[in-house]
Amino acid sequence: MNHNFQSNLVRIWEKSVSLYKSGNRNSESFPIEEDLPFLSSIGMNKMDAFDFAEDWVLEQEPDLATFLLIHEQRRDYFWEVQKKIPSTNQLDPSTLPAKTDSIEGITWLPRIIPKARAKLRGELPECSMFCCGGDRNFFKKNDLHPVEFLRIVQRAKEDDQVIIDWVLARKKENNL
Repeated sequence: MNHNFQSNLVRIWEKSVSLYKSGNRNSESFPIEEDLPFLSSIGMNKMDAFDFAEDWVLEQEPDLATFLLIHEQRRDYFWEVQKKIPSTNQLDPSTLPAKTDSIEGITWLPRIIPKARAKLRGELPECSMFCCGGDRNFFKKNDLHPVEFLRIVQRAKEDDQVIIDWVLARKKENNL
């Protein structure tokens, strides 16, 4: 399962996109039960496949490469940091900062930091997606890739200032 996990993810992505296109638009009854043991083994769940398929079909983003990279980062965190033990916590979406909140003039940054941590830890509730439309707007506006953001969040651990400084430095570097 280790040497070909990305092939399994590609297969699940293609299947999920096809299922969504053919009318399977209910996340609860999304018919990928036979893939759940594999997804679970790498720290993913049904909503990870459903959300990315839905956004791809409806908005043509995030693409397959981004799906693979994000979930490789999640798998690595799950295996290396969590030692393949799923978290029993879940992010309470009501605790997320408002979509309009900003830090150092960067809107959405206060919101995406806890979402990224929750994605890495497998703690996102079904109603939240890392790399949703709002997240993608943040990444585009700040010329960041979602996976490099996840990597910085992982390295920073609980130190928000490390993340803020990195985003500010990237903004300055790119003259945004």
